[in-house]
Amino acid sequence: MLLPMKWLKDYIDIDIDSKELSDKLTLTGSHVESIIPLDKGIKKVVVGKILSIEKHPNADKLVITTTDVGDEKLKIITGASNIKEGDYVPVALVGARLPGGIKIKKSKLRGEESFGMLCSLDELGINDNVVPKEQRDGIFILDKEYPLGMDIKDILGLNGDVIELEITPNRPDCLSIIGMARETCATFDKKIKYPEISIRKEEESINNYVKDVEILDKDLCNRYYAKVIKDVKIESSPLWLQTRLMEAGMRPINNIVDVTNYVMLEFGEPIHAFDLNKIKDEKIIVRRALDSEKITTIDGVERKLNPSNLVIADSEKPIAIAGIMGGLDSEVTSETKTILIETANFNDKNVRLTSKSLNLRTEASARFEKGIDPNLCEIACNRVCQLIEEIGAGKVVGEYIDEYIEKSIEKVITLRTDKVNRLLGTNIDKNDMIDILERLELKVEEKEECLEVTVPTFRLDLEAEVDLIEEIGRIYGFHNIKNEPLRGALIRGEKPYDKAIEDKAKLILEGLGMNEILTYSFVSPKVYDKIKLSEDSEKRKYIKIMNPLGEDYSVMRTTLIPNAMDVLARNYNYGVERAFIYEIGNIFIPKELPIKNLPIERKILSLGMYGDVDYFYIKGVVDILLERLGILKCKYLREENHPSFHPGRTANIIYKDKVLGVIGEIHPDILENYHIKERVYISELDFDTIIEIANLERQYKPLAKYPAIIRDLAIVLDREILVKDIEEKILENGEGLIEKVDLFDVYMGKQIPEDKKSIAFSVTYRSSERTLKDEEVTKVHNNIINKLEETFKANLRS
Repeated sequence: MLLPMKWLKDYIDIDIDSKELSDKLTLTGSHVESIIPLDKGIKKVVVGKILSIEKHPNADKLVITTTDVGDEKLKIITGASNIKEGDYVPVALVGARLPGGIKIKKSKLRGEESFGMLCSLDELGINDNVVPKEQRDGIFILDKEYPLGMDIKDILGLNGDVIELEITPNRPDCLSIIGMARETCATFDKKIKYPEISIRKEEESINNYVKDVEILDKDLCNRYYAKVIKDVKIESSPLWLQTRLMEAGMRPINNIVDVTNYVMLEFGEPIHAFDLNKIKDEKIIVRRALDSEKITTIDGVERKLNPSNLVIADSEKPIAIAGIMGGLDSEVTSETKTILIETANFNDKNVRLTSKSLNLRTEASARFEKGIDPNLCEIACNRVCQLIEEIGAGKVVGEYIDEYIEKSIEKVITLRTDKVNRLLGTNIDKNDMIDILERLELKVEEKEECLEVTVPTFRLDLEAEVDLIEEIGRIYGFHNIKNEPLRGALIRGEKPYDKAIEDKAKLILEGLGMNEILTYSFVSPKVYDKIKLSEDSEKRKYIKIMNPLGEDYSVMRTTLIPNAMDVLARNYNYGVERAFIYEIGNIFIPKELPIKNLPIERKILSLGMYGDVDYFYIKGVVDILLERLGILKCKYLREENHPSFHPGRTANIIYKDKVLGVIGEIHPDILENYHIKERVYISELDFDTIIEIANLERQYKPLAKYPAIIRDLAIVLDREILVKDIEEKILENGEGLIEKVDLFDVYMGKQIPEDKKSIAFSVTYRSSERTLKDEEVTKVHNNIINKLEETFKANLRS
């Protein structure tokens, strides 16, 4: 926001330079970005009157003017075509300096001497984007007679500075000159001078011009206030009004539009003027747009609307997009004779979303989307009427229309003075607190142990006690609060249990040679085809992102397998011979589609590898991880129906009645999709379940006192029988004497039938209470052999 110092001083008596003002405003919370001098180094530019214009004898496009600058008449050559005899213009004398360090010297153009230069607004350093369209090309023509030789800076108000401020979104009241005047008054302990608003004369009744104002969507428009101006004369604004707007960064248009913009900058309330004769049936309707309804806005662009957009309409069509921009069909033009002045209060969220969806941002939307006090409507509308009357642009029609749905009232907040000092670390006296609050235009009533603070409706950001404490702190000056050490008891902090398990798992995996990866939570919907998931797979029920970065990042992942495959494929294609990766990340499972509630997020651990490895390598990594997390005796059950894995080399990992995940070799078809010509092994584990069942407690027992007896067991049986089933049967019949069972040989060859295999185990027997006898172990061992023969039709290998 741009804050001209001269304009600010209309509302506050203060005699300091802009640097001191900026420093102190910054210390009280109003961040100053820069200070912009208005004169930009202009010197010796004065008012002149063109007495005569003659054609240059040696140039078709140049003319020679005789210009009176008060104490002398100068011959000045120019190529401008917009001047005439009698015009008052800015004249840069010989020796003058213009913005950019330009120095004016006596010159000779095509054989004729020139003693100065006639200036345009651009040459005086005024940005082209705020110069009135009719003044963009050619010399700047002053609006009336001024004393000749008078410094042009005094005419155009180019004395002083403009302060550029960054206004935080929670302070929409500061997006106005009066809002910043309030802040300045609070900072310097001054009294604000509000403009006295009065209309000298009103004629007729508004009921003769407007039949009705109807608000259909009351949740989107809380107030609609309107007055009518008749006998309108559309012309250029007075120079004082134009210069005020240009200093604040706005381009003058015409007297009516300029007044509405002036009041918007002054009070922060956007105002719109409609040509009343273009409103069908003299009726205003505030409603949602119809589906695919169109409007051509005043910038000449046709825009397609939808029912989420709020419009101002007459009996036939939209005439404005509420809170954003008016329509071309009802625009004020040079032919306009009667206007409707609208000041309204629209829903901030709706204005923000409409502005974004239409890609249309304006000064009005920038204010409405942050929230505006509804009570400003009447003040701003009457101020517009007052200024229109003062500059003679029209006559004010009596009475007004005011549709006010839910009146905004002042809030009362209880403030505990002891909490103020406790929270700020200060020792501010209660009377000083009251003084600060009253400087901010808050009404304060003293109670026994607290203050009852009444908050004006323009302070939308003050809702709770802590907000008032912050106000006291910033006006008192946070820089005035001494640094002190923290007080209170210190407690030992530690990571939550789930994070401790995650850190432990990462440490184990990194110790096993695995490398952590981090991938995006959003993926392409095509990855589910690449890993061959069936069309009815639950993992295809993914959440689509409304504003994705692109199709490759358009849905939330339901599995980490595609992410792991992408990383492995990238490494393989870069020529990396071996890769060992892991990731702990979330998947997102929707509760319903289309999504209405937040999805279920599950933490998943994925492991992946290729190179000089096999299924037993990745199984060993998983076994060690689970064992060190205290998850013992997991089972691996063959899985033949997972579409992403090789049907004969895949297993589900089971712990008691819980499925921890899947492990196996990736299907060859999927390897082709990722252009990998080597076997890849992946495991995907439910890490939330692992956290739930992990046990980091350890119990230690003394070394065995009694010796062990080791017996070997070699059997021949069908190839389809799983080793784990045999191990379980051995342990089941060990009568509590078996310490461990180790597989040390698997043989399939010529000495045994083709459909058989030979498996050899080393069985360790030991008791913690006594020394075992050989015949006791022999009895148990023979019983195990008998059970294996009965269950699996196994034969001892001779």
